Amino acid sequence: MPAKKVLVIGSGLGGLSAAISLAQEGYQVAIHEKNDKIGGKLNVLKAQGYTFDLGPSILTLPHIFERLFERSGMKMSDHIPIRPLRPHWRNFFEDGKVVDLYPEPEKMTEEARKVGEDPANVERFLKYSADLYDLTNEGYFEQGLDTAAEFREFYGLGKFLKFDLFRSMHGGVARHLKTRHMRDIFDYFIKYVGSSAYHSPAFMNCMPTIQYRYDLWYVDGGLYGIALGFQKLLDHLGIEVHLQSEVTEVRKQGGRVTGLVANDVFHEADIIVSNMEVIPAYEKLLAEDDAFLKTLEKYEPSCSGLVLELGLDRQYPQLAHHNFLYSEHQKKHFHTVFRKHELPPDPTIYLVAASRTDPTVAPPGCDCLKILPHIPYIDDSKPLTRGDYMALKERVIDKLERMGLENLRSHVVFEHCWTPLDIREQYHSNKGSIYGVVSDRFKNLAFKAPKQSVRYPNLFFVGGSVNPGGGMPMVVLCGQNVAKKVVEWDR
Repeated sequence: MPAKKVLVIGSGLGGLSAAISLAQEGYQVAIHEKNDKIGGKLNVLKAQGYTFDLGPSILTLPHIFERLFERSGMKMSDHIPIRPLRPHWRNFFEDGKVVDLYPEPEKMTEEARKVGEDPANVERFLKYSADLYDLTNEGYFEQGLDTAAEFREFYGLGKFLKFDLFRSMHGGVARHLKTRHMRDIFDYFIKYVGSSAYHSPAFMNCMPTIQYRYDLWYVDGGLYGIALGFQKLLDHLGIEVHLQSEVTEVRKQGGRVTGLVANDVFHEADIIVSNMEVIPAYEKLLAEDDAFLKTLEKYEPSCSGLVLELGLDRQYPQLAHHNFLYSEHQKKHFHTVFRKHELPPDPTIYLVAASRTDPTVAPPGCDCLKILPHIPYIDDSKPLTRGDYMALKERVIDKLERMGLENLRSHVVFEHCWTPLDIREQYHSNKGSIYGVVSDRFKNLAFKAPKQSVRYPNLFFVGGSVNPGGGMPMVVLCGQNVAKKVVEWDR
């Protein structure tokens, strides 16, 4: 009997992981990708001797990626060379305080004391984080739980209550940490999923453990090396990849999907896996009615971002590889972005200076900076113009100059900038979202959409808009769990 045919829409890391996992299970798999290279938001820009990670720039939980190679009898280290970073990242505050994050307890003790935080508080918080991680990992992550009913069945009432459900993420942080500096730092771990610490459930405090227990990594030459490593698996498994093959329709008949249309050609499929986000896929590819789309409104997009790349003719030695420059009033920043949906006057800024670790990404004596403030997703009823976004860009550079990057503008020799409008155009992401679905304790209790379509049993979804959500390791894990779900359903 010939192998069943699976078509994957999109080659983001979730789509690649699902494709690889399904091919390892014996399915005949092909991928259709609208852009000219694989990787989705894991993207790269090379210009004038500078190399920038346009998308993700932090690798965590490498063992999840390793599984894909092991299942094909290969070693990830042969194809994706990685190294741990120290410090994990550097935190800059308006009052001049600078705090580094280290996984080594003795170093973290020194950093806590810099801002007057009792090191025992940090130790207790990290224990709390580890307990939440172990709880979340055993079911939600590794079992691929999708619904409240599955949660209840797996965890039971006793374990369910251990998720600290009555607090926000910030509430869990503030219960343990007493200084504004440490609270701001650990609140901002929410950056991994593009949400607000004041509106996310407390169990999102599992995220520091991802870093403190499993370390934080860099891929030599830039994180696009992950996509290049996955390409080796695609070749090994004989997975067809059709680039510049934009899917414009998914056809359906008798309550099932039958195939897809890409570049005006119909391709038949037994099973479809969409790495396109759930809401845009139902809306644009499946043309579902408004009543059904309304049932998906709880899966509100995560934030978007202003993605700014600067090639400089000098270095700023005070920068680490990863850096955060905090808003003077972070609660106000979260409220402005996630409740008022306005551009923040004083954003918290994530800044990557990869040349600190890897001299190959910039000319000698130069820095390449990736700068990312979180901003609201696109609201088409109150659209912002490119001019609005460029005014924010100038505020961001003003802030960087004020906080120590003196005369930054005068040292820029290359600039590239993407707004949410560009992100939506490039990736068909929902309203320009970067991380899929927002984690909000009142809207969705941080649940994303289920991996199997509620309308078409042979249609599956993968990526940041489905459980367990955004971030590279989570979407790679999602792809593996989607494959398990396909196999269970199919056999």
